[in-house]
Amino acid sequence: MNTPFRTVALIGKRKNPEVAEPLLRLARFLEERGIAILLDRFTAAHVGETRYTVLALEDIGRQADLAVVLGGDGTMLNIARTFAPYDVPLVGVNQGRLGFLTDVSVENMLETIGAMLDGRYVTDSRMLLAAEIFNDGESLFDVLAFNDAVVAKGLKGSMIEFDVHLDGEFLYTQRSDGLIVATPTGSTAYALSSGGPILHPSLDLLALVPICSHTLSSRPLVVSADSVVEVVLHEAGGAHAHFDSHSHFDLRNHDRVVVRRCPHKIRLLHPAGYDYFHMLREKLRWSEVL
Repeated sequence: MNTPFRTVALIGKRKNPEVAEPLLRLARFLEERGIAILLDRFTAAHVGETRYTVLALEDIGRQADLAVVLGGDGTMLNIARTFAPYDVPLVGVNQGRLGFLTDVSVENMLETIGAMLDGRYVTDSRMLLAAEIFNDGESLFDVLAFNDAVVAKGLKGSMIEFDVHLDGEFLYTQRSDGLIVATPTGSTAYALSSGGPILHPSLDLLALVPICSHTLSSRPLVVSADSVVEVVLHEAGGAHAHFDSHSHFDLRNHDRVVVRRCPHKIRLLHPAGYDYFHMLREKLRWSEVL
């Protein structure tokens, strides 16, 4: 078989009993095509399969030619961040609700992935964010984000106050429930529900989207992906930062959250004929007659 994908990692959504059957079915299909299978430790333990090679995710990143993620967008977000430094292309099989990133159906999984192994696929390159939190010059936390970096109010429910700087230049002071810094991928997630624009994933842009700002004239702002965004907390009030809803950090007064483009990119592989706008129409129900 002539395919660049000789070693394929299969990664399932954690704590989801429904992932075992399709994952093992896909593993057998790939084996029949002479492809080596890798499982991460959590997936192997969950599906009860031990005859395949089991590795930590970082080791899979070093060895896999392709990773197939069975789950929802949340699972894909987490795996994408982990595999970003290794440039492993990703295919998503949707077992979640929306499936913006996981666009292969379980029902057509074998046929679709078989065609992709034969070279019939579309490559989609997506940007990542690198975020770091400082206080008094000391780095406290750093993380990658695929969707967004968010500074948000805490459990007290009161607004927070912060300054925003863009490339070292003061932009504004804001009192609000927070601020979302979103990639084009993340523009259809939290940023969209907060009134932000949809950015096509081929664009190198960032969206700065206020969350329930006290000033009604505070609107979403689109800037270059090469911009460095800095949020400085004045009244944290129990605020926290979260990244793709996977990583979290409790913020204090004078903390600085610095967000910039990550040098690594994510490569998503879609079935042949993939159309981003068709996906939006389907997922956002734009063409439904009410």
